[in-house]
Amino acid sequence: MDVAVVGAGSWGTTLSNLLASGGHRVRIWAREADVVESINREHVNEIFLPGSKLIDTIIAYDDVAEAVKGAEMVVSATPSHAVREISATVFASLNGALPVIVSVTKGIETDTHKLMTEVIAETMPGLRTVALSGPSFAQEVFERRPTAVVAAGLDVSAAELAQSVFSTGYFRVYTSRDPYGVQLGGALKNVIAIAAGMLDGLGLGHNARAALITRGVAEMTRLGVAQGCNPMTLSGLAGMGDTILTALGALRVELPIAQEVGNVLFEGKELRQAVTDLMERELKPEHWE
Repeated sequence: MDVAVVGAGSWGTTLSNLLASGGHRVRIWAREADVVESINREHVNEIFLPGSKLIDTIIAYDDVAEAVKGAEMVVSATPSHAVREISATVFASLNGALPVIVSVTKGIETDTHKLMTEVIAETMPGLRTVALSGPSFAQEVFERRPTAVVAAGLDVSAAELAQSVFSTGYFRVYTSRDPYGVQLGGALKNVIAIAAGMLDGLGLGHNARAALITRGVAEMTRLGVAQGCNPMTLSGLAGMGDTILTALGALRVELPIAQEVGNVLFEGKELRQAVTDLMERELKPEHWE
């Protein structure tokens, strides 16, 4: 199958490699010219997936129209804030073609509070859309470690097509008729994961973390049900599963501010001393390298 992946971040690149390993003809679009050059010349995305050798049949483009030309499936892998703009550009480039759209972006549009498939439905009317989500760190998928996710769509045949195209011996895809629940789980789990990281910074232990994750999923489920979602969806891979992965993936993350807040609240540390200790920490770059 001819598949176009729109977005060459770590996840889009990883899924391109997965699809190519399954024998599909894969074209990937990247906004960054150096990413396109790196993939085409060295078969590596040195910016977003450094050191990971890609299958050499993947072709990268900096022109969306060229990337999606003739595609039977288009994978939307751009950041959530860019989905509306890029999807409109993709739709204008299809020239009447009707590929299945698979959204792999997790998040909610800031201004409209719409889910990604809702944004795509507005910008790419008439196309069948599937949301692919679940507990899936890109690096582990690239390394072919066992992973299970969900392909959800109101059109069952489209979800089953995505299931067939993406499934491999290490990447198991289930189907669902609840794309909204699947996407809510993928977005809301980040709130619970941040809270889990704060608990870890405070040193509150495994008991508190387990309670937080469990009750956090209960909150997600209540909101999902209020939005018309199937409560079982939030207990599945895209809800509970993704929450556990992201929350536990927050372990061993340096959280000096949260740590000092805990010191003040629970250890009797003087506030001014906590501020002084924060200001006198080892000097570092502002952004992670």
